Amino acid sequence: MEAPVLRLPLSPHHPTPLPCPAPGLTRNLLLGPLIALLLALVAGIAPARALEGKDGSGTLLLRSEGGAPVEAPRLRADAAITVSGPTARATITQAFRNTTAEWVEGTYLFPLPEDAAVDTMKLVVGDRVIVAEIREREAARRAYEAAKAEGKAAALTEQQRPNLFTNAVANIGPGETVLVQLEYQQPVRQSGGTYALRLPTVAAPRYSPAPPAVTAVVDGVSAADPVPDRRTIAAPVLDPARHAPINPLTLTVDLKAGFPLGPVRSATHAIRVEEVSGTKRRITLADGATAADRDFELTWAAAAGAAPSVGLFRERVAGGEAVLAVITPPESASPVAPVPRDVVFVIDNSGSMGGASMRQAKASLLIGLDRLGARDRFSVIRFDDSFDTLFPDLVPADEAHLDQAKRFVAGLEARGGTEMLAPLRAALRDTTPEETGRLRQVVFLTDGAIGNEAQIFSAIAAERGRSRLFMVGIGSAPNGYLMRHAAELGRGSFTEIGTPDQVTERMRALLLKLESPAVTDLTATFSEPGVDAAPARLPDLYRGEPLALPARMEQARGTLTLAGRIGGQPWQKMLQLDTAEAGAGIGKLWARAKIAEAETARLTGRLSAEAADAAILRLALDHGLTTRLTSLVAVDATPRRPEGARLVSTDLPLNLPAGWDFESVFGEGEAQPLPTPPRQRRAAPASPFATQFAAAQPVALPQTATDFEIRAWLGGLLLALGLGLSLCRRRIAA
Repeated sequence: MEAPVLRLPLSPHHPTPLPCPAPGLTRNLLLGPLIALLLALVAGIAPARALEGKDGSGTLLLRSEGGAPVEAPRLRADAAITVSGPTARATITQAFRNTTAEWVEGTYLFPLPEDAAVDTMKLVVGDRVIVAEIREREAARRAYEAAKAEGKAAALTEQQRPNLFTNAVANIGPGETVLVQLEYQQPVRQSGGTYALRLPTVAAPRYSPAPPAVTAVVDGVSAADPVPDRRTIAAPVLDPARHAPINPLTLTVDLKAGFPLGPVRSATHAIRVEEVSGTKRRITLADGATAADRDFELTWAAAAGAAPSVGLFRERVAGGEAVLAVITPPESASPVAPVPRDVVFVIDNSGSMGGASMRQAKASLLIGLDRLGARDRFSVIRFDDSFDTLFPDLVPADEAHLDQAKRFVAGLEARGGTEMLAPLRAALRDTTPEETGRLRQVVFLTDGAIGNEAQIFSAIAAERGRSRLFMVGIGSAPNGYLMRHAAELGRGSFTEIGTPDQVTERMRALLLKLESPAVTDLTATFSEPGVDAAPARLPDLYRGEPLALPARMEQARGTLTLAGRIGGQPWQKMLQLDTAEAGAGIGKLWARAKIAEAETARLTGRLSAEAADAAILRLALDHGLTTRLTSLVAVDATPRRPEGARLVSTDLPLNLPAGWDFESVFGEGEAQPLPTPPRQRRAAPASPFATQFAAAQPVALPQTATDFEIRAWLGGLLLALGLGLSLCRRRIAA
């Protein structure tokens, strides 16, 4: 994949003045250089003007493989989301507009919520609508490639991660606009009485650890590539200092809460809220189309006294019924005295955290330190492509140690790669496993911009011990898949801090959870036989964190009993399933949860790769879902591209997530050397870190190169021509 090439105006080429010009010839001598200068300027400025498109998104010239540079298709997107109680149904329409005279294939990398069940794709070309089929991944790819070669319009949607997808669209005609429309189902999140919907709009650049060729040289051993698909999760990224934002997005949310609504807000975007009824709202972006450079978040709460404590919904699906139970632990259940804690704070200070993210992470960690009690112990680890532990082991949370930790945190700067595995293992390492009277907690602050999620999940499953892992997603576009799944495996929770003004409120909410008793040893028992629920192993619950449990059964009847312990005391809740309200999309949510469970079982060794893949494939094909093993492909029946006409392929560029610092991520010069393996060392408090800057960047860097050499030669030639003509005229005149 080649990087985008933007054509910029050349600097004027100044001619060397001639010595002692003859009187009367000054005008002639200057005429040639002036003409040359003007021609050079015109030649340089013309492409720059082409950068400014009518919609302000600009023209992006990308080098196609083996061919001349070609303009990338323009992209616009529209999101229409309907929230119905505990679920949301979203339709994402991407418009690819080809402004060139070429036939184009465009490939676009984009994010979706990590728990989205993608089940529908349509390709719209002119007045034709082609509905996609779900197929095994390789079969879908073959069908797409065949259609592309035959000159047919075609689209292919592939999952690269549960929250990261690509759309490839083939044979977009000159001057043509084609639409790709995706639909998915997702659950609505709830925490502390607040309901939340999040739509990621930009795929953040990800750091991928070095491939095995490098590690083998360093370690003397071979290993599997931690990111075997590193090329598929990379895309060109534009430097916001050089380019205006692209890929504008419009958005509408029809909110049908199912209960009287209180405040409806967005912390990430300015919104317009229209009150349709007491339980319904219509939300749009106040500023219209907006740049796709940050997650969109919408939150709402029930009107005072109207919050439901239990939600129970069901849906008739082929062969049975799907049920979704949402149960919130009681606020009143709490222990008599708080349990002393051992807390390990881990902070990511890699390059992607540069700018606002670093400030948010440091502020969050400082709040966490201030909340430690006199009986608590703690430590701090920071990491980029190396990591440091502040103390050799856990230390008491007394004034001296806290002051030392605060100075350590205050001195952090964002730089380097994101080698997350080694510091994670260091944080999970438990030197006092026999001290079961203390809660062991790991608070991990990062944007999660990595490509080796599977390594991280495997490490958590194998080494979590009695620790609870609390992931704190920092920045405008954190990797929600990594965060949420790591927290689930670590039996903790996931908190997102997207803006500076959310730091205090959300860290306080998280710390209250840490200090509050968890509902542990949680079990779910159905009175009727033959019920298939997901997940089979229930996580711990924290105050204000409800349990969402989808299940499938022949008929929704009998009871569901949840039981556990809060502060050492037994806790139980029983639900009558035949009282469930009608819901939509619950069957697909259940299938998505079963697929995630099978993926986890594969990573942790509870299922062989073959058995897990077979289960995932069966679920995906039965429910028409896009997964690691299945894709959606749409192919038109009739060839469109004339025989012999070339097809050029481009990767559409992305914005840099808002608040990121381009140079901290990509550097200023050529590609950085590959990283050395991470190492542990004792930190020197409040002193600069002698870390190595070694970043294996998985993202193709924008090169911003121009053909200035050709233009310089042209300018010089014209200059020489002008001077020659002037000298000839001088001789003739003499």
